[in-house]
Amino acid sequence: MLDPKLVRSNPQAVAKLLLKKKYVLDVERFNSLEVERKQFQVETEHLQNERNLRSKNIGKAKAAGEDIAPLLAEVSQIGDRLEVAKNKLKAVQTRLDDILMGVPNIPDASVPEGESEAENVELRTWGEPKKFTFKPGDHVDISSGLSGIDFDAAAKITGSRFATMRGPIARLHRALTQFMLNVQTGENGYEEVYVPYIVNADSLRATGQLPKFEEDLFKLSVDQDWYLIPTAEVPVTNLVRDQILEADVLPLKFVSHTPCFRSEAGSYGRDTRGMIRQHQFEKVELVQVVEPALSFQALEQLTGHAESILQKLGLPYRVVALCGGDLGFSATKTNDIEVWLPGQQAYREISSCSNCLDFQARRMQARWRNPQTGKPELVHTLNGSGLAVGRTLVAVIENYQNEDGSVTIPEALVHYMGGEALISP
Repeated sequence: MLDPKLVRSNPQAVAKLLLKKKYVLDVERFNSLEVERKQFQVETEHLQNERNLRSKNIGKAKAAGEDIAPLLAEVSQIGDRLEVAKNKLKAVQTRLDDILMGVPNIPDASVPEGESEAENVELRTWGEPKKFTFKPGDHVDISSGLSGIDFDAAAKITGSRFATMRGPIARLHRALTQFMLNVQTGENGYEEVYVPYIVNADSLRATGQLPKFEEDLFKLSVDQDWYLIPTAEVPVTNLVRDQILEADVLPLKFVSHTPCFRSEAGSYGRDTRGMIRQHQFEKVELVQVVEPALSFQALEQLTGHAESILQKLGLPYRVVALCGGDLGFSATKTNDIEVWLPGQQAYREISSCSNCLDFQARRMQARWRNPQTGKPELVHTLNGSGLAVGRTLVAVIENYQNEDGSVTIPEALVHYMGGEALISP
């Protein structure tokens, strides 16, 4: 959530900055509610002072042996008026909070202008797409020949946008997960954490999924405030909710492997073939909690940690800076990593690495004690996939396919595959 003081002090300036995200802040409505809030705030404070003064007079009158009944009646009447004023103030404050909870984070000045992903800016590339001596297939056709991924079975069991995996492909999927976790914990200094796959609404509000994106979530029941996680970012970041961290424990660097569940409500008709966009998929998620002065440095570090997985697997990719129109709700700046898929002859997103500044921390009251001031201050939070396991599996299958329908195992994964270096039809 944005700092309410910032929005109150200059809503027009905030609205102008938010236009880069294609978000229109209703300044007129906000200002109108803010005028009401101030009026009720002044009235509440006046009545509180008046009641306190009259209460003191009751004590004095009682000590002097005077009749205090009239004073008691006045205090009671003032108390009734105060209760009405408090309720009005609370109602206005709730409406203001509802507005602020729906306002996205302000994009950083370095974020490029743009309406959609078509206007994202390429920052760098790594590796050269392989030149095949045959027409490369996509992962659906290749895995079908390997009897590895079965979308029809999943559709029978559940519905569309699910997959089952068997044999060496299922093992390759597991191998990728173990490899990613080992690299991040063994080389990049992350602490592995295991977290619940079900979270409450408070956790989703804290990281920005609620209230704005409820349609993208799977709620377990109308009577229970529980949701399946859309990403490990939610439970992992909430580990520091309502905490004051000492400076010497920062930065916190967490890595977690979880399934993720998304309704994909806004993607009707997109990526209906294969594993690119599923209702259930797995990710290895990276989360950092850092001192405010270091968050942009941490963003580049976190992006590099995600990139290292693709480099070790020998998968060509590019890094792009998201434009304002493609930037996520909680992020001030995001670097997307897009892996090359020969079957599509295109780069496709495999990781989004975002700096959220104090936007999430304010919602969850996650703070650190600044040793220079001795006072608690909001931390900065960052997150990114390191990587999306299913999409990495797709990239390995397509980039390491052979003309006979087999798939070569990347050298970095052979150990995790029990020494097997080839998946044959």
